[in-house]
Amino acid sequence: MPDERKSPGLDVLVGVWSRRKWLAILAFAAPLSAAASLITFLPNVYRSMATVLVDRQQVPETFVRSTVTSVLETRLQTISQEILSRSRLEGLIARFGLYPDHRKRVPSEEVIVRMRGDIKLELKGVEARGQSQATVAFTISYQGSDPQTVALVTNTLASFYIEENLKVRERQASGTAEFLRVQLDGTKKRLDDQEQRVSQFKRRHLGELPQQMEANLAALENLHLQLRLNADNQTRAAERRQAFASQLAEAQTMPQAYAAPGAPGGLPETPEARLARLRQELTALRAQFSEKYPDVIRLSAAVLALEREVMETKSPDPSAEAKPAAPQATPSNPYVLRLKEGLREAEAEGKILKGEEKRLREAIATYQARVENVPRREQEFKELSRDYESTRELYQSLSKRYEEAQIAESMEQRQKGEQFRVLDAAVPSPAPAAPKRLRSILMALVLSVGLAAGAVVLAEKLDTSFHTVDDLRGFSTVPVLVSIPRIVTEGDARRRRWRTRLAVSAAMVGLVLIMGVAYFVASGNERMVSLLGSSGS
Repeated sequence: MPDERKSPGLDVLVGVWSRRKWLAILAFAAPLSAAASLITFLPNVYRSMATVLVDRQQVPETFVRSTVTSVLETRLQTISQEILSRSRLEGLIARFGLYPDHRKRVPSEEVIVRMRGDIKLELKGVEARGQSQATVAFTISYQGSDPQTVALVTNTLASFYIEENLKVRERQASGTAEFLRVQLDGTKKRLDDQEQRVSQFKRRHLGELPQQMEANLAALENLHLQLRLNADNQTRAAERRQAFASQLAEAQTMPQAYAAPGAPGGLPETPEARLARLRQELTALRAQFSEKYPDVIRLSAAVLALEREVMETKSPDPSAEAKPAAPQATPSNPYVLRLKEGLREAEAEGKILKGEEKRLREAIATYQARVENVPRREQEFKELSRDYESTRELYQSLSKRYEEAQIAESMEQRQKGEQFRVLDAAVPSPAPAAPKRLRSILMALVLSVGLAAGAVVLAEKLDTSFHTVDDLRGFSTVPVLVSIPRIVTEGDARRRRWRTRLAVSAAMVGLVLIMGVAYFVASGNERMVSLLGSSGS
């Protein structure tokens, strides 16, 4: 009984195979043979790889800080754009004779695109503090048909990256130093101009600057004190002038007063006595004040004048003695002469004190104007000083940065900065990198089996005929009375054999055509190898 339950399914499979075996064989063999032919005739592609190590800056950053601050990944992208440029790749193609067949069939731009696709750059990083990856190395690979040429091209590309990195770093360092130099020169010129304006402002407004406020106030106070002393001296000089004037008027109206100089009656003192008294006063003033003090100047002039008078009285002119005396009080009388000389001295002293007062008042007005102008000059000076100090700080900062940039530039020129170094040079690969023939054939086998099964199932779905009595009974409720087996005659057998031979011949011809087409398509087609490799990965 178990065998009877399994036999219907097995019979169905056997029946399907007997009906669709040629379809299954064709659907399986055709794609498999085509795939196998393509895989067989595809050219071998070799790939070589060079590892470039990123050496960090040799000088500690605490001593010299590099001006090349771009991220390594970004700099590698910039270098790659330079190396993969049209001119660079055309030079490599001409140097190593790359893609000879491809250059004959397609324009040069497509050849450049093809070579860019064959070059691969891959970064190698390590975990940095558990946060991100820091690039410590990168690999450069190239693929082609000749392993020796592929290795040479790969090493040449690695040398390009090393040289270009040095050029990029040196160019950036030099550019930074040049930029800072231009900025420093401009700032220096602006600083000199502002410094000159500050100096001109100080010279133009000398005495009105904020730092001179205390000196101005002290000078103003001293001038006021001198003005008060001058007023006192003018008062005393006016009193002396009034006394001399009254005495002179009295002497001119009282001739008897000339007879006995020095007699009682209120006569003035003799010139010698007055000279001695003025000398004592001058000595006392010199002990307290300088020679430029107004009272010192006045007394010095009075002493000199009185000394001349005394000398003249001691040696009178002989011709004057022979002249007759005037009937009235003559001006040559010593007493009258002394009074007149005292009056002239008092008037001269008053004039001197008036002039001194005028000078003091002018000086007071000048210093007062200075004091009043200080707030305005202070504001103007603050604005100038603010701009000057800002520019000076900027100049100092730029000067420091420029010195650092010069040191960094020297470091890059000496190749002491971050550098690329070939860690593992590319070597010719003994085995091709593509195509992966075994893997490809297995994939083609699986796909062919699936295609054959799908073709059989589709054919059975589209077939509406009845192949067994059970099929007919399942379709209709009318009972099946009899079944007639298929009768195979000799002619039918003969026709079947001919059909088999014809099918086998057609299959052989088709196989040959498939192999020919596969050879035509796959021979030297490295692009297809690349496509198969990328799809397989």
